[in-house]
Amino acid sequence: MNIPNLISLGRLLAAPVMVWLILDARLAEAFVLFIVAGVSDAVDGFIAKRFNAETAFGKFLDPLADKALLVCVYVSLAQAGHLAIWLAIMVVFRDAVIVGGAILFHTLSHSLSMRPLRISKVNTAAQIVLAAAVLGSSGFGVEGTLLINILVYAVATTTLVSGAMYVVTWGRMAALLENGK
Repeated sequence: MNIPNLISLGRLLAAPVMVWLILDARLAEAFVLFIVAGVSDAVDGFIAKRFNAETAFGKFLDPLADKALLVCVYVSLAQAGHLAIWLAIMVVFRDAVIVGGAILFHTLSHSLSMRPLRISKVNTAAQIVLAAAVLGSSGFGVEGTLLINILVYAVATTTLVSGAMYVVTWGRMAALLENGK
């Protein structure tokens, strides 16, 4: 296991710690850990690319750690009353659709090569900014209601569009597979 993979593993292990901090109302600490996890994501990617240390395991582990962390943060913030439950459900359901579609397509085709859609990257960025804003605002007592409300609608919209685009993409890929192309 190389350094980028160890960093990704550390981010994955940060997910349950985030849940504990949020549910224990230690949002300032959760905010700091969330920022550290975000920086670690950039660092492991930089190291992997710069030093030619990309591995098949790392290509699986890195997005898994990112998704686990975001899902845990959203569910915990919703459970603690800091985010709407419907938004957490939407975020989790979208990820389940994407992962389920990937598994189904791989099962049917015995191959899978798909890059994240641009809207998916926008959605992930919006999710990160909203989570950081909620944690920071609640953890440090900073008023951010207007910004958070705007971000909630941005996350909801990009989550819906991104999820729909993945369903369309999986459908097109399945149709091509079925037609033998």
